[in-house]
Amino acid sequence: PGVGAIPAPARAGEAARASGVGSGGHREPRPRSTLPAPAAPRAPAPYFAVPPRALRGASWRPGARGDMAGGHRLLLENARQVVLVCARGERFLARDALRSLAVLEGASLVVGSDGYIKAIGPADAIQRQFSEETFEERIDCSGKCILPGLVDAHTHPVWAGERVHEFAMKLAGATYMDIHQAGGGINFTVERTRQSSEEELFSSFQQRLQCMMRAGTTLVECKSGYGLNLETELKMLRVIERARRELDIGISATYCGAHSVPKGKTATEAADDIVNNHLPKLKELGRNGQIHVDNIDVFCEKGVFDLDSTRRILQHGKDIGLQINFHGDELHPMKAAELGAELGARAISHLEEVSDEGIAAMATARCSAVLLPTTAYMLRLKQPRARKMLDEGVIVALGSDFNPNAYCFSMPMVMHLACVNMRMSMPEALAAATINAAYALGKSHTHGSLEVGKQGDFIIINSSRWEHLIYQFGGHHELIEYVIAKG
Repeated sequence: PGVGAIPAPARAGEAARASGVGSGGHREPRPRSTLPAPAAPRAPAPYFAVPPRALRGASWRPGARGDMAGGHRLLLENARQVVLVCARGERFLARDALRSLAVLEGASLVVGSDGYIKAIGPADAIQRQFSEETFEERIDCSGKCILPGLVDAHTHPVWAGERVHEFAMKLAGATYMDIHQAGGGINFTVERTRQSSEEELFSSFQQRLQCMMRAGTTLVECKSGYGLNLETELKMLRVIERARRELDIGISATYCGAHSVPKGKTATEAADDIVNNHLPKLKELGRNGQIHVDNIDVFCEKGVFDLDSTRRILQHGKDIGLQINFHGDELHPMKAAELGAELGARAISHLEEVSDEGIAAMATARCSAVLLPTTAYMLRLKQPRARKMLDEGVIVALGSDFNPNAYCFSMPMVMHLACVNMRMSMPEALAAATINAAYALGKSHTHGSLEVGKQGDFIIINSSRWEHLIYQFGGHHELIEYVIAKG
């Protein structure tokens, strides 16, 4: 494998039902049942050519040589299935567009030397078109499936100090807030993260990102939030920035200094510190190119940051150019969904306790819901109402919520839990872990589907049907043969 490709042992899987080429989002929906009927397979989509903008203005069409002559980075050829997810430039999928995903049977894919997809189409058409051209690498995908790299829309991966002892406490009946109020939970991790060096944090962070990538993740949202003071929050963000620059995996960086109220401060005092000190420093560091931050997060929760403090912090973050992407309505109904819709949030996570009014507001505002099946599972919380959200047109995404309290690297396992515990269909779960998760991070124009002009992030599984990635619970280590980032 080339740069960014991680091989794993392969195992052939049995055939499952084929999905047809689906239709996209942004259309008026029809009423749908709670359990959607399988969509009838459709004919393969036509050959996708390189758009003129990818050739710096040159005119090109299928059959022309022009600027296409010469070398390319990668050819993935003769795949049993290529799961495009989207085929018409959709930025997200919702409602009826989720009934079946865009899938090509017997197809090949070309990645250019810049790491972006140049062509996708029937294997024979690609073979004819590129027969005289060279590739740095070819991968024979006969009998296998190509899917978009998975997108993990919510993680807390930079920290020191494990909390396996707290798992035992939870099994004995302690709640999340019991542990938090006793000085454990976030506070325990904060103390150890403050004590750790930047190099120590980077080393463990890099290992975690490698584990995520081996499970198929090629774009991941990474939060700070275990510092709570400016010095340590900046230390965490520098670690995230270093990984963004040095590693193949894509990263969306989130400032989460309002993850908890620091010891010795009230929520109002903590909000004052964030607004008056943290955010101005982030703005300065962003302007001079030292740290790039994409999103701002607040833990809006009873006993942590109330609605007014949350509003204040999020609005100030938005004012310096950060996307709003925050924790809401997890343990108690806080009307966080309504607040997020009002503020123009890109995404809200958790939502186990979201109101009907909050769901409707999020659907109208096109604010995505990042659901976290691992958290509800490990904390024994009630499941988020995924079916209600999907049926009302909310853009549903998924995340692992990887953190010391929910130790899971695997988006295939997250998708499986979403299907079993939240009653999502497999097409809904895959869209939620690709195009919709990319939308939640403001990156669905470049990530989340296999379309010409998008980044060359893929996974290749050793199975003739893509559904095996979800169906084989815990089997992804043997199923995933390649993970490819940036071509």
